[in-house]
Amino acid sequence: MELRQLRTFEAVARHRTVNAAAAATGLAPSSVSATIRALEDSLGVPLFERTPRGMTLTTPGETLLGWSARLLDQAEQARRDVTAQAHPLRLGALESLAAAFVPGVLARLAERRPDLRVQVRPAVQRTDLLADLAAGRLEAALLLDTGPALGDLGFAAPPQPLDFLDLAEVGLALVAAPGHPLDGRTLHLHDLDGHDLLVNVSACTFHLAADRLFGPGTRRVHAGGVQVMRAWAEQGLGLALLPDFAVQPSLSAGTLVRLALPVPALSLRLVWDASRQDLPDLRAMLYAAAG
Repeated sequence: MELRQLRTFEAVARHRTVNAAAAATGLAPSSVSATIRALEDSLGVPLFERTPRGMTLTTPGETLLGWSARLLDQAEQARRDVTAQAHPLRLGALESLAAAFVPGVLARLAERRPDLRVQVRPAVQRTDLLADLAAGRLEAALLLDTGPALGDLGFAAPPQPLDFLDLAEVGLALVAAPGHPLDGRTLHLHDLDGHDLLVNVSACTFHLAADRLFGPGTRRVHAGGVQVMRAWAEQGLGLALLPDFAVQPSLSAGTLVRLALPVPALSLRLVWDASRQDLPDLRAMLYAAAG
């Protein structure tokens, strides 16, 4: 197995089509296909199932994906050691968390280890963060979750062993425009039945949280991200379940009201690849994040 083959293999595994992998790696589609075929021939097993909807990993392919991340990471570590080059720690974070929580992590890390550089990579989708962690493209990531296991909020965790540490609670608020029929009432869950709840895509953190808390009684109205849901709620277009840090300015300005229905907080969760946690720089970032 050659490193270039593994890099191409990872690109196809991530993007699911030869054309998309070719665009991501700067190779011709024919070169990507030939590289994958050569890798499969050398191993004697098929790594992908070719379907009209794209390429999906076989069981041997899933096994190789875990090895590939470690092998490429070790090769990169060797290159940095030989060339004495510093490598930035790559911290991924959902866009909704990057502004609210990442600065504190960076400040603590700068105080502990001013020699370390951190490269923050915001992401829109949690699946991208988890895939990048599993593939070694990130050292750690910040996301929101709940419960004793990764993914208890309702999303699928990757098969690679990932560890996590809960750093803080992130409060949630059920909000609406002033004068909403539910404003000023002490509420129970059944009081929400028949009302419109503004949501993003089904995999969105706050959509998953609403599904866990409210069930199917509320009508889901697809709006967009946190800012869109907040703006629509201010215009009286529905209820919104959003993090405290995102709605506090609107609550203070009186453009939104917090409804009297207690909702449990989520956990701000730092996640990393368990197989890489002994890297000294990664340990420094974990300690700094824990504060």
